[in-house]
Amino acid sequence: MTDGLEVEDWSRDLDELGVRLGHHFLRSEPRRRLVAYLRGLMAPVERKNGWQLAEAAGDRTPSGMQEFLSRARWDADLVRDDLQSYAIEHLGDDQAVLVLDETGFLKKGVKSAGVQRQYSGTAGRIENSQIGVFLGYASRHGHTLIDRALYLPESWTEDRARCAEACIPASVGFATKPALGRSMLTRAFAAGIPCAWVTGDCVYGGDHRLRRLIEEHGRGYVLAVRNNQCFEQKQVTRLAKRLTARDWHRHSAGDGAKGPRLYDWALIPAKKPAADSWRQGLLIRRTITDPSDLAFYLIHAPKAASLADLVQVAGRRWTIETCFEAAKSEVGLDQYEVRSWVGWHRHITLAMLAHAYLTVLRKAAAGGRSERRSAGRTPPPDRTRTAPPSLAAGLGTETGSNRHLRLVQLAKTPSATRKEMSLENS
Repeated sequence: MTDGLEVEDWSRDLDELGVRLGHHFLRSEPRRRLVAYLRGLMAPVERKNGWQLAEAAGDRTPSGMQEFLSRARWDADLVRDDLQSYAIEHLGDDQAVLVLDETGFLKKGVKSAGVQRQYSGTAGRIENSQIGVFLGYASRHGHTLIDRALYLPESWTEDRARCAEACIPASVGFATKPALGRSMLTRAFAAGIPCAWVTGDCVYGGDHRLRRLIEEHGRGYVLAVRNNQCFEQKQVTRLAKRLTARDWHRHSAGDGAKGPRLYDWALIPAKKPAADSWRQGLLIRRTITDPSDLAFYLIHAPKAASLADLVQVAGRRWTIETCFEAAKSEVGLDQYEVRSWVGWHRHITLAMLAHAYLTVLRKAAAGGRSERRSAGRTPPPDRTRTAPPSLAAGLGTETGSNRHLRLVQLAKTPSATRKEMSLENS
C-alpha cells in the first residue's frame, strides 16, 4: 500500500499533521499523545484496543491512552473541523459529491452511549449495536469521511439518568438520522466545502427538509427513495410501469470489483418547473438481468446535466461503503473500547483522520507528492503556534521509544499474556 513512499516521509508528514492540530490541545502531553494514537491506529496491530495501542506507543499500560480519550481536555469537533480542512486541501474538487450514510457498531452490554437492539445494515439484521451517521466526501482525487454523529434512540434520550452516566450532554436530545444528516450538511455548506452534489440512500432521500436544504444551498442531489415514494402525486412504481423500451438507456454507475456496474436507466422530468437553470425529476435504475428489480432516485440537477452525469452521481453513493470498509479494517474505526459520548466522538474522529491521511498517501503514491509539497505552499499559520514536529517522541514516563511504525500490513498475533482492558472504566 505504501510502495514508492519511504516510511520516513509518511512519518514526517504525520508529525506535521500533529503540529497542525496541536493548538487544540492546551498541554504538551495530549499533543504528543495525539500523534501516538494516530500512529497506533495505522500500525500493523491486529486490533486497536487499549493494550495494543499502548504497546504501539511504547507504553507499559493503556492508562495514557485511556486518559487521552476520556479525560484530557480537547474538543473532538474542533479536530473534525481541521480534518475537513486537511481533506479539502488535498482532495478538494468543485464537482465533488457529499455522501450520507450510516454504519453499525456491534456491542455487548447496555452502557455504551446509544446502544440498543436495532437494525444494523452492517450486520443485515437487528443486533445490539450503536449506529453512527457519517458524511463522506467523494472527489476525483479520492474519497474519505469528513463528519460523524452518534444516533441516540428515544430509549436513551427519554432516560436522562442513563444519558448522564454515559456523559451525554443534557443539551443533546432525540434527532432522527435525516436530522443528523441535515446538521452535517449545514456544517459542510457553512464551511465552504467545495462540492456540487449530494447523494444518499432512501433514509435521507425521503426527507423533504433535507432535499430543500440542498436546493437552498445551490447544490444538486441524486437521492434514493423507497418504492412507495410519490413523485408529482403518483407512486414511483406506477410511473415506472408506463415507460417503454425507448425510455431506457444503459450506463455504468462506475467501476466495481468486477468491472463497470451497468444498469438500464430512465429519467422522468418533473412537469413543475424548478428554479432558473435547475431541473427536477425521477431517476429509475433497472437491473439488466432482472427487469423487475428497480431503484428510484429524486433528482435536483443543473439543466446542463446529462443522464450519464446523474448516473455517475448515483454511483458515488457506494464510495462511503468503501470508506467504512477501509476505516474499519485499516484504522480500527469499529474497534474502540470506549462507552461514553465523549470517548466515541474522539475515537471516531481520530480514526477518520487516520483514514483521510492514508487516502492522501494513496493519492501521493499514485501521482507523486501532493500539490501542497510540490507547489511549496506556505503552511497554515496554526502550524507555527505549537510544539515542534517530533510530537511522537517520548510520551512521558510510559513511552519508551519513537518507533516509525509501518502502515497497516499483515496483522500481528495479539499478546497472549495480557487481557484486554477497556479504555474507559464504567
